[in-house]
This record gives sequence, C-alpha cells and structure tokens, in this order.
Amino acid sequence: MADPAAIAIRNLTKIFPVPFRKEKVTAVEDLSLEVQPGQIYGLLGPNGSGKSTTMKVVLGLVSPTSGSTEIFGRSSLHVESREAVGFLPENPYFYKFLTGSETLHFFGRLCGLSGPRLAARSRELLALVGLETAANRRVGSYSKGMLQRIGLAQALIQDPRLLVLDEPTAGVDPAGSREIRDLLLQFKQRGITVLLCSHLLGQVQEVCDRIGILHQGRLVSEGPLESLVSVEDQTECLLRNASPELLRSIQAQAAAAGAEVIQIRKPQTTLERHFLKVTHGVSRDASTQPSPQHADVHAP
Repeated sequence: MADPAAIAIRNLTKIFPVPFRKEKVTAVEDLSLEVQPGQIYGLLGPNGSGKSTTMKVVLGLVSPTSGSTEIFGRSSLHVESREAVGFLPENPYFYKFLTGSETLHFFGRLCGLSGPRLAARSRELLALVGLETAANRRVGSYSKGMLQRIGLAQALIQDPRLLVLDEPTAGVDPAGSREIRDLLLQFKQRGITVLLCSHLLGQVQEVCDRIGILHQGRLVSEGPLESLVSVEDQTECLLRNASPELLRSIQAQAAAAGAEVIQIRKPQTTLERHFLKVTHGVSRDASTQPSPQHADVHAP
C-alpha cells in the first residue's frame, strides 16, 4: 500500500458569514491538491485568495464548510493529525524577556519534551538555524531575521515530518532571506515536507518542487515548477562556440557545421510572469519573452 500524502485536500470549500449582514464570503471553493512526502510545495496567490484559510483548515484551526483535508492520512479534524506538524505563522509572537534557549525549552515542554533530551534538541536546533551565539540573549533584542530563525527552530522542536510556513521571510533583509532559503533546502535534505506560503516568487522558484496558485478562492494553476515555467510552443537550443551566422541556422545545419549542441529543452518564463498571467491575465507575449542575458535559437 502506497504511503499517504503529507497533505491531501479534497473538494475543500470554506464559506464565512458576514456579521450583521445576510451576505456570505467564499474564501476557498472546491479546492483539491496533494503534497507528497519530502516535497517543498509553494502555495501562492494574491492577498485574499484563500491561502491562509486553506492553511488554517489543514491545521485544524478552522472547520471546512464542505470537503476534507488530511495530514499523513489523518483527518485535520482530529488532534492526532497535528502530532507530526510544525507551524510558523506570518507574525509569530515570542515572549521578549525569554532568551533564545529558554524559548525553545518553553515550546519543547509544550510538546512533551523534558530533561536532557530537550536540552540536546535545543542546542541542535540553535546550531541548525545559526543562533548558537545568541542562545542566551533575550528574544526582545533579536532582529527580524533572527526572530524568523528562532521561529523555524520552535517549529522543528518536536522533530515534525511536515512544516507549514506562512511568509517565513516577511520583513527579512536579503541576507536573512537567503539564510532562510538555505535552511529550507536543508529541511528537504532531512526528508521534511514543507508547505510554503510566500510572496517572494523568486525565492519560491529557487526552493519549491511543486506550485499551486490560488485566485479568488480557486486553484487556477498547479503542477511541478519546471512544467509551469516552461514555454510549451517553443524549443530552446544552446550551442557552444557558435558564430552569429550559425545561430540563425536550423539545428541540423549547426550539427553539420561541427558545433556542439549542449542542451535542448523547453525555454522557461519566470514564476513571477506565470503567476501574473494566471491571476491577472498577463499577455502571452509578455510571459514568454526570453531572457536577454543569453542568445538562444528558438524553433517552433
């Protein structure tokens, strides 16, 4: 029997009533997707698209109007489903008078850890997120990037199989954002599944295996990152030691002239252009324009 998906969302719909009015707001409509174990899955969408609602339903913080969500085969409606989950919200709150080490001990005890096991786990995580030298500093003195890293450490304290991260680099400078990106890749190497919600499309494109894009509560695009950013009706040919005249010839002529064909693949747009295309109707010409950084030969 195949292992269950890390996250399985089936025909999820969530409708919120508007207080003091007879209107209702559909936050998520008939959403179905799966996140496989070991993947980094990017859940994207404009503000108000239903990303946060979807995350809350998966975590069991909000009940669905219809449909279902599961974590490793367990219904999100059951507390047991969250035993294997670590969560970092967009704006986490930490007790500013605790040190970094004390913060991890606090969350560790909430997860049932204690004694030498908790102390060792705290030291391990502080080293993992690069906060060993700040372990005894009060969290109130931490920078935004350091707060996000201690947040990642607390999300990992019980050694989860699934991490749910909502805007983990929000407000972080480029250097801190790069450090968090590297941490996400380390988590993947450790076999941890990550559900990532982020507005930084360039970062998402660097780390995610699969992407789902929500717009007005509906899933408008979903699939492996490589397929989403590939331009389907063009082929890209990369040549080494080719003259400008040879670049204008067809592939067969290039081979006959002795040029080395390095790679043939689908040319790619950027995740940002694909995102804008499926959510705001960006024109096809704009989304398939090749990068100006290198010369390519394109064949229909």
